[in-house]
Amino acid sequence: MADAASRLTTLAEDLLGGPLPVRLRAWDGSEAGPAGAPVLIVRDRRALRRMIWKPGELGLARAWVAGELDVEGDLYEVLDRLSGLLWERPEDHRSRLTAARESVRDPKLRAAARALLRLAGPLPPPPPPAEEMRHRSGRSHSRRRDKQAISHHYDVGNDFYEIVLGPSMVYSCAYWTEDGTLEDAQRDKLDLIARKLDLKEGDRLLDVGCGWGSMALHAAREYGARVVGVTLSREQAAYARKRVADEGLTDLVEIRVQDYRDVADGPYDAISSIGMAEHVGAVKYREYADTLYGLLKPGGRLLNHQISRRPEPDEEAYEIDPFIDAYVFPDGELAPMGRTLSTLEDAGFEVRDVEALREHYALTLRRWVANLEREWDRAVRLTSPGRARIWRLYMAASAVSFERNRIGVNQFLAVKTPVSGKSGTALRPRVWNEKL
Repeated sequence: MADAASRLTTLAEDLLGGPLPVRLRAWDGSEAGPAGAPVLIVRDRRALRRMIWKPGELGLARAWVAGELDVEGDLYEVLDRLSGLLWERPEDHRSRLTAARESVRDPKLRAAARALLRLAGPLPPPPPPAEEMRHRSGRSHSRRRDKQAISHHYDVGNDFYEIVLGPSMVYSCAYWTEDGTLEDAQRDKLDLIARKLDLKEGDRLLDVGCGWGSMALHAAREYGARVVGVTLSREQAAYARKRVADEGLTDLVEIRVQDYRDVADGPYDAISSIGMAEHVGAVKYREYADTLYGLLKPGGRLLNHQISRRPEPDEEAYEIDPFIDAYVFPDGELAPMGRTLSTLEDAGFEVRDVEALREHYALTLRRWVANLEREWDRAVRLTSPGRARIWRLYMAASAVSFERNRIGVNQFLAVKTPVSGKSGTALRPRVWNEKL
């Protein structure tokens, strides 16, 4: 099977209706495509079988996780060049589907498809990689299923997350200035949240989805707040409790393995929800907002830090990203910023401020990728080659998506404003920025 790369390139361009933006190297050592471009390596014909049986992102993802696809050169450049094929705008996707339906009887395309089948080798496809989540029980976003999803994502070893996240152990967008380290930027983000919440000594703070305890520790250490942090991950909770004990803050911080819907010891002066609402799901988001509203005292503040997606012309057509759903955040859903704001208002909150941090998350993700690549061999030993490859692709692709405005991240400051109308916020907006 000489010169598989040329044959594969020709077939791909026939099927896509245009030139490939990257160079291809096939399993037989042959290469084809634009000179000087980054190289997409097809190490094994098994990758083609995966893509034939699962066309689109999931087939590509399975081949990547299995090590059958790789990249030589700048991964970000490859993802950027392929972005039009992998992450189209909804209207582009519909146009491509329409064109595909119209050309299904095109003899040239049918011949290309048959040739691709011959090039792929014997069918059926190999089984999905072991890292793929396939067995889910319960209704979507039930307590049982949410616990499974959280465990799949977070219970992969705290040592692995230490590699990716660095000493701060903060798994959300940092807040960058012109210079500074990742740890500086994460500390500034935590402090920004504390200032937006107007935390004071003795205030009760509920940290929903508390992760490894960084926000809880910062609020207790720097502001004297009394904090309850809740998570569904036992590994996160154990790690956070040890950090609390090591810093001598057990009198101020309590870490629970608990669903936020089961918290019953309100009212709280403030609630932080940082990178947690993406797990809630569209069908449960109003319940989420109602629950947090009910846990706050009158005048209490919520800081909701949440990834958003661009709105679609037909919201009913929205689908969860198949790679993210199978390998990263099972059942995770993104909502447009406007829907989140409306739901918070419908629950009774007065939204006082919205701050967009899209570019900040792109910078954060690039630092996390660099951390992973720097300790790649150790990360593989701690998890698996497939798991490490998942995280490298997920974080790099997410960085590109933030940079190209496909997704964003926003902080919503909302108040449970009492009947008197006194919100307790300053007349001049964003006074908290003066102290950074």
